[in-house]
Amino acid sequence: MADGGNIPAGDFAVDLSNCDREPIHVLGAVQPFGFLIALTADWLVSRVSANSADHIGLSPEQMLGQPVSGIFNAEAVHSLRNRITLLRGPDAVERIFSLTLVDGIAPFDVAVHFSGSLVVIEAEPAAHDEMEASSMVRSMVSRLGQTEGMAAFLRDGARQVRALTGFDRVMVYRFADGGDGEVVAEALRPGIDSFFGLHYPASDIPAQARALYLRNIFRVIADVRAKPVPVVPQLDPSGAALDMSLCLTRAVSPIHIEYLGNMGVGASLSISIIVEGRLWGLFACHHYAPRLPSFAQRSAAELFGQIFSMMLENRERSETAAYEGKARQVADRLMSAVAQDHDLLSNARWLGDVIFDTIPADGVGVYIDGQMTFSGLTPDGPSFAAIVAMLNQAAASQVFTTDHLPGLMPEASAYADRAAGLLAIPLSRRPRDYVVLFRAEQLRSVRWAGSPEKHVEYGPNGPRLTPRKSFEEWSQLVRGTAVPFTAAELRVAEALRTALLEVVLRLSDSAHEERQKAHEKQELLIAELNHRVRNILSLIRGLLSQTRDNAQSVDQFIDTLESRVHALARAHDQITADRWAPARLYDLIEVEAAAYLGERRDRVKLTGPNVLLTPAAFTVLALVIHELLTNAAKYGALSDNGSVAIDWEVDGDGSLLLHWCESGGPAVVAPTRRGFGSTVIERSIPYDLGGRAEVNYRLSGVEAHFCIPSAHVASILPDVVGTERAKPAPAPTPTLLKGRNVLLVEDNMIIAMDGEDALRDLGAEVITAASVGRAREALAIHDVDLAVLDFNLGNETSLPVADLLAEKGVSFLFATGYGDGLDLPERFGDVTLLKKPYSGATLAQAIAPVLEEAEL
Repeated sequence: MADGGNIPAGDFAVDLSNCDREPIHVLGAVQPFGFLIALTADWLVSRVSANSADHIGLSPEQMLGQPVSGIFNAEAVHSLRNRITLLRGPDAVERIFSLTLVDGIAPFDVAVHFSGSLVVIEAEPAAHDEMEASSMVRSMVSRLGQTEGMAAFLRDGARQVRALTGFDRVMVYRFADGGDGEVVAEALRPGIDSFFGLHYPASDIPAQARALYLRNIFRVIADVRAKPVPVVPQLDPSGAALDMSLCLTRAVSPIHIEYLGNMGVGASLSISIIVEGRLWGLFACHHYAPRLPSFAQRSAAELFGQIFSMMLENRERSETAAYEGKARQVADRLMSAVAQDHDLLSNARWLGDVIFDTIPADGVGVYIDGQMTFSGLTPDGPSFAAIVAMLNQAAASQVFTTDHLPGLMPEASAYADRAAGLLAIPLSRRPRDYVVLFRAEQLRSVRWAGSPEKHVEYGPNGPRLTPRKSFEEWSQLVRGTAVPFTAAELRVAEALRTALLEVVLRLSDSAHEERQKAHEKQELLIAELNHRVRNILSLIRGLLSQTRDNAQSVDQFIDTLESRVHALARAHDQITADRWAPARLYDLIEVEAAAYLGERRDRVKLTGPNVLLTPAAFTVLALVIHELLTNAAKYGALSDNGSVAIDWEVDGDGSLLLHWCESGGPAVVAPTRRGFGSTVIERSIPYDLGGRAEVNYRLSGVEAHFCIPSAHVASILPDVVGTERAKPAPAPTPTLLKGRNVLLVEDNMIIAMDGEDALRDLGAEVITAASVGRAREALAIHDVDLAVLDFNLGNETSLPVADLLAEKGVSFLFATGYGDGLDLPERFGDVTLLKKPYSGATLAQAIAPVLEEAEL
């Protein structure tokens, strides 16, 4: 149960609605990791949490009724006022990092929001977290976007939230229509039980808690056993309690505390997953000891949850669009066939063969002018006639469905094995004719996390519904119920109804018009889907550094920023095509020229060896080439009838020398001001790659010369530019590590996830640890056949793990970004070194000889 509360038994009878009526948004207390101050509209202190003296040295009695300017320093008050002006909407919350509230006291991380007319300020000691949230989330989102299939998408989301927050268990919990839910994905620390696939009753997360999850999408309980701190006073002079719906520090209901205690949980965290304005589910995180992620980590996790929700909505819409597009083709085929042969409409077998392609069912019955035909698993004639009589009581000309027919017609229990659920498609208004799809009873065992029934007993909080004491799996056999028809299937059924009705009424002209409308509806759906994708990309782009102070208008600013991001996206597509491997310089320039110039790209002449650049150099050079092409098209040779010659060579040191020369265009004049584009051209390569850049604005055309150091030149292939791209190396065999347990020790989340995927592609079962301590725990629990050790683990190295593996006789290799310069102890002088960054292929090449040596 989520944030239910303690309600005196005398108020009402104890039943399953108790938790639904608990006012969990006005508990009147905060968690002790922070403190709360509420201010009136004229910035007088109205409420204070009782632990204020622990944080700023002033008790509630010293602050209540006082102006906040006499408590916080002037700079802090100014910052708070400025941040409050940014609040938009009733549920907005703004954050300030490392703000000094009181002189002489360490800074705080602060959150501010409105609660009615009050300004609520929550503060906790600043964590001085140096993590770059936008960069972290951008990397997480990029990885998430590459997953294939919904199951992998949800599982990777759970893994990334766990990596970001450090919680022992992260579940993706999906709500069903009735409010109950199921754990559909999970990431957890080795050695703890899995909850994957378990169901929880609706009473575990009551209705008003689900409503609160829609308003406050992030919730953390840092220490389940911590004593809550009251807010003083509990009620204002009018007798109203403080609405704490949006409070980050809001305390926890006693019943929810007991619930978590029954599970052995020491801390929890939840992130709402909201799709199309409804609560789709939650990231539900558990830790078996107290845990409070830093303010920055929580902010990044909240942002990731919002982007995850948008990406999930996009995936669901994409799947629906593809499905409904196929269904539209079926509807058109059906309508065309029946228009030519009306007898097909009463041919149940033919209708079933056509419709079942898009709406799976076990049988179909057709009722036209009192005549019935059947195909597949269906009720008998009298039973079908009774069903039609029941359908006639429903609204006319509407698709009707149920997944539990015995609930509407008790006599249907006798044939539930053939027809427990139905979807009825009306063919006319009067008389009522139908095509009815039937689904048979779906016997299934629901795996509940403990019995879904709760019992009234006297607990520590009085007579009430006590949370279930057992979370062992408990099964329930569901009878008389079919697999429900989905919302998308209902929309398809509605389309079929429209198509069949047109044929029945023989309105050929109207049928053509309706098809046109249906096509426009499909185009609108595709356009909306595209709009959603662009929204997600826009949000991600908003995390990038902004291009400022150089645009003469808003439209120019937007166009310039979007073109630059698209240039990076094109470069990213090329290097991710080979799993972030080095890519060809020729391809970079060709793709950018084609995107910018189209068929005119032959005005860009390319000459040079077939050079492969590292991903870092590739993305930097992509933006430089983009800016050069932009300037040439606007002001230089490509704005007229001129051309651009780009040639490159590799010098004796292995560095790449690239030359840009414009000719045949208008006379060139050096720019009078230096914009962002000029800065990118002249500074990106020196700043990001340690190279050199020289730009000359000659009257005959711009000339530019660049030097990319040899460290960024991956290789020089023997073939010449313009030939077909070399085929990628064959994928490593997926059986290399089959049946083997591999320990991966890596402290960087993104690298760890890539390593896990690469090892799993080779057939391994992977155990991941981010520190020496976690690695020792994993080795104590699991039998390990091989280990891949990141040498540098932040403030420590993996040498202690290597010593332990050597004692156990387990083979291992070191992964390092130091290359051959890594200084290993003499005892590990023969250990294989795997250079970062590595791909699945290079990982397999490094592991194969290690395995061969171990088997000798």
